[in-house]
Amino acid sequence: MFPPVTRARFWLAVVVAGSSTLAFGQSLRTKPLQELVKHLFPSVSTITPKAGTPPRFGVLQPDSGGVEKLFGVAFLTTDLEPLERGYHGPIKILVGLQANGKLAGIVVLENQEPYGYFSVDLPAFAAQFVGKDIRDPFKVGQDVDAVSRASITINSATRAIRNSARRVAAQVFAESR
Repeated sequence: MFPPVTRARFWLAVVVAGSSTLAFGQSLRTKPLQELVKHLFPSVSTITPKAGTPPRFGVLQPDSGGVEKLFGVAFLTTDLEPLERGYHGPIKILVGLQANGKLAGIVVLENQEPYGYFSVDLPAFAAQFVGKDIRDPFKVGQDVDAVSRASITINSATRAIRNSARRVAAQVFAESR
């Protein structure tokens, strides 16, 4: 299912809808979050600073009249689901959510799992969320790939993505309508 790779604690797995952009194995310690948001939304014109309740980056795109409208948001799962934890602690994931309720992509920022090298750190894990609708079930083993020996981590990360995306959509996009 997922290809074997070497073990690491800080990895970047970015997959962007409609793009062949894929970075893996790149250290995140020097990457600003706004740069990672730009990877999730490569065609947008403006990314606002992280702010608001819930905390998020706004992603703006001009409409046909040239007025910038909210196209999507990016947020950290740990800001919205701080108690959702993997086997060895929280898994910090940056989620890009379009205003239409579809995920633009995810970035696994930090994972302290001892077995992360065959779990959520792989690009295949991030890839399966691109284009996923927040109304999808997000059930491991059904519409999210399961990984043997990593069930706690995979289930936790999937719940964090699902629950935080649904919460942001209900709070942020309801306000902008």
